[in-house]
Amino acid sequence: MLPSRAFAKRTLLIGLGLSVLSACSIPEPGTDVHDPYESVNRATHRVNLELDRSALRPASQVYGTLVPGPVRRSVDNAAENLGMPSAVINKVLQGDIGDAIHNTARFAVNTTLGLLGLFDPATEMGLESRDTGFADTLANWGASEGAYVVLPLLGPSTERDAAGRFVDILTDPIGSVLGPKLGDKAEDNRLGFMAGTIINNRYDLTETIDGILYDSADSYAQTRLFYLDSRRFALGETSDDAAIDLYDDLYEGLFDE
Repeated sequence: MLPSRAFAKRTLLIGLGLSVLSACSIPEPGTDVHDPYESVNRATHRVNLELDRSALRPASQVYGTLVPGPVRRSVDNAAENLGMPSAVINKVLQGDIGDAIHNTARFAVNTTLGLLGLFDPATEMGLESRDTGFADTLANWGASEGAYVVLPLLGPSTERDAAGRFVDILTDPIGSVLGPKLGDKAEDNRLGFMAGTIINNRYDLTETIDGILYDSADSYAQTRLFYLDSRRFALGETSDDAAIDLYDDLYEGLFDE
């Protein structure tokens, strides 16, 4: 049986995920930016911006300055490795069996030779990460992206991406397997690795993120534009060549798990 705290968290996330999916809205024809919740989104963006200014950015500077690069990379590697079983499942759901086998081999190599994912020998062997999530699966199945939303703490998203994020958390194979045995410890360990990755990405991308959040005339509009263009390009929904570099450099590390 799941521990009471873990069960409560999963129950809450199920409700939130279903709410997001049922509330998915349809844009008007010809509309590039579907943002019916702009007033709420802007308020959430302001809160997130203040949290970044007062907590995340300073923490990232301390972390990046005091923690050696190899240690930070190991934390990132471990977080990525823990998410690989979920990527395998989603590749299967997307019908991409080749990538599913590739990711399975990567997970096996890094979990064994890489000491539970702290190191990344798989990449040296040609088994680079082919990450994905349930939001990508929904897009593959033809689900529309829905409205643009800003999530507390997590930042820019869409209704489809938000629903996918909740499903990824609920169906995390690592948590499902280890949770009943280790209780909240398994979940807390993964959350710790994920937090380290977010802080490290904030440090590595300080100049880029600061430019968007603090040097633009309208940081909300800039973030929205960059996120939507980048996600659409990554999913093959647009052919904007400039978007892929932005996605790889910024949002892939900052907002995807």
